[in-house]
Amino acid sequence: MRSRTPKVLHDLCGRSLIEWTLVAAREAGCTKLIVVDAPARPLEGLLGDDVELVVQPQPDGTAGAVAAAVDSLGAGGSVVVLSGDVPLISSATIRELVAAHEASAAAVTVATALLDDPSGYGRVVRSEDGALEEIVETKTDGDATAEQLLINEVNTGVYVFDPKALAAALPGVGSDNSQGERYLPAVLPLIAAAGGAVAAHVVDDPSMLLGVNDRVDLAELRDLAQMQIIESHLLAGVDIVAPSSTQIDVGVEIGADTVIEAFTALCGATKIGERSIVGPGSTLTDALIGDEVTVLRSHLNDCEVRDQASIGPFSHLRPGTLVDKGAKVGAFVEVKNSEIGERAKLPHLSYVGDSDVGADANLGAGTITANYDGVNKHRTVFGERVHGGVNVSYIAPLKVGDDVWIAAGSVITDEVPSGSLAIGRERQQNKDGYDTRRKADAEDKK
Repeated sequence: MRSRTPKVLHDLCGRSLIEWTLVAAREAGCTKLIVVDAPARPLEGLLGDDVELVVQPQPDGTAGAVAAAVDSLGAGGSVVVLSGDVPLISSATIRELVAAHEASAAAVTVATALLDDPSGYGRVVRSEDGALEEIVETKTDGDATAEQLLINEVNTGVYVFDPKALAAALPGVGSDNSQGERYLPAVLPLIAAAGGAVAAHVVDDPSMLLGVNDRVDLAELRDLAQMQIIESHLLAGVDIVAPSSTQIDVGVEIGADTVIEAFTALCGATKIGERSIVGPGSTLTDALIGDEVTVLRSHLNDCEVRDQASIGPFSHLRPGTLVDKGAKVGAFVEVKNSEIGERAKLPHLSYVGDSDVGADANLGAGTITANYDGVNKHRTVFGERVHGGVNVSYIAPLKVGDDVWIAAGSVITDEVPSGSLAIGRERQQNKDGYDTRRKADAEDKK
């Protein structure tokens, strides 16, 4: 991956690669989750309280990884082995494989797939009666014979084991191969030699084979995962105008009849209600959006916009912002850590930070709340039905009462009682003859 980030922690549509695998395992009904980590434990504390981390002391192959987890298995049902860098396996596929394994009473069942082009995958060699005989790796020249390379049934790397059979066979796996690694498929002949049944179950799920080894693979999987996410929203009644130019993370929720316009990114835990319009060109991250909301060409992060409100174009709602029902945040407005009351309006070209704006207030263009004194942030509280003129600065901490009018161009530094008109500006002075005197002074200086 050429990255400081461990491969399985790279993001795929809002969820790390390994989290995709863990979610599928949980949804399939797996009751104990064990993840094999490296000695530096880069996954520590990142995968949920229900995940047990065990350490593989050295990178000696897939059999070595499973061996590191054996002591944590305990007694119980079947053991499913999945890969942390093969993220798109479905819970339905896991359930299908476990059901086939338990119905056959096999000691191990291997999930296999039939490919038109099996290049690069371990081949499944079957005996004349159709039973699985062995899995032959093909990583380097000489691993498989020319005849074996013609086989189109491949190993997906997903297994279901009887835990006792697995534990008994693992110590016998050696590293006599071109890679010098202990391959997990090497347990299959050992289990068979001990009298255990070895089964292969063909699964029609191409995503099982889509692993990540580099960023090219990750990009290809991102396209596939993104289309799966978008299709699920389309089928649920969401109108996504331009799917190929839309980004939606896996955890996003969208209500029916909402329209997502082109070049929009919906990220993190964003939730959008019904009959809203988002985009074009908007980015929402961890945002909570109500019903019948319009968000046009804006950036929203960790904020809430309630029913029938409108945002944008080109506005920025920062963390801690709440825009209440029917309110309007207009063009080129930035709001941070503030509550905008019902039907209140911040029309355009303004900054409102650390403020409470009362219901039905209307703050004019160019409104600025000066909330930072160089050391601390302070709050500005606007009452209901405040009428703020254009180009007004409010110097926090400050309280503006209900039904207040603010003259355009004012700098408001003191509390404004309810029902008042506040004028915070110098009286205009006209200096007659100024231009003539200025020119004369300039000539004298020559």
